[in-house]
Amino acid sequence: MDTTRKQFVAIAGNIGVGKSTLTGLLSRAFGWEPFYEADVENPYLADFYTDMKRWSFHSQVFYLGKRLEAHRLLVDHPGSVVQDRTVYEDAEIFARNLFEQGEMSDRDYDAYRRLYRAVSNFLPPPDVIVYLQASVDTLIEHIERRGRAYERNMASSYLESLNRLYDNWIEDWTLCPVLRIPMDGRDFATRDEDLDYIVSAVRDHLDPLNVDTR
Repeated sequence: MDTTRKQFVAIAGNIGVGKSTLTGLLSRAFGWEPFYEADVENPYLADFYTDMKRWSFHSQVFYLGKRLEAHRLLVDHPGSVVQDRTVYEDAEIFARNLFEQGEMSDRDYDAYRRLYRAVSNFLPPPDVIVYLQASVDTLIEHIERRGRAYERNMASSYLESLNRLYDNWIEDWTLCPVLRIPMDGRDFATRDEDLDYIVSAVRDHLDPLNVDTR
């Protein structure tokens, strides 16, 4: 059995669900290189917040390009990696939500989807996506606990829309295995037994793929 093949594990889930925290914890548990969501300055962001419908396409294409660049770096990285948020979420969750909310036109959304599909088809998927799934109440509790000013007035209806899109995306996802982790009542940041459960579940998902998780 080949136990030297690199591993590529991606953490997906809604805002505040714990992706960044789990990325760090798994990187330490397995000795993987963590790749966090890049804090990039979007040159369209100010215009986007002034006129979302006009600038949503430009803003989302910028984010998509950055996410695609990051995904390529992960694939080319010589060692095993764990990623905080995937390229797929930009398109399947956030761009789709803008479209459904009427903030992206049919024409722009169609062009965006065509670009996304054309480029993402050439990207190797992760070995496993760890999907952190939580109710809106749990998400709000996490968001309030971390106390980021720009998240303070986030509407529960917005989180509910994103949850629905996440569940729909995961339900139709076929490119790699998905490990679903229900987060209601679970706190891997403070309870060792919760983290041990996730580490063991990740290992069980990777072992059949002939990768070394020791």
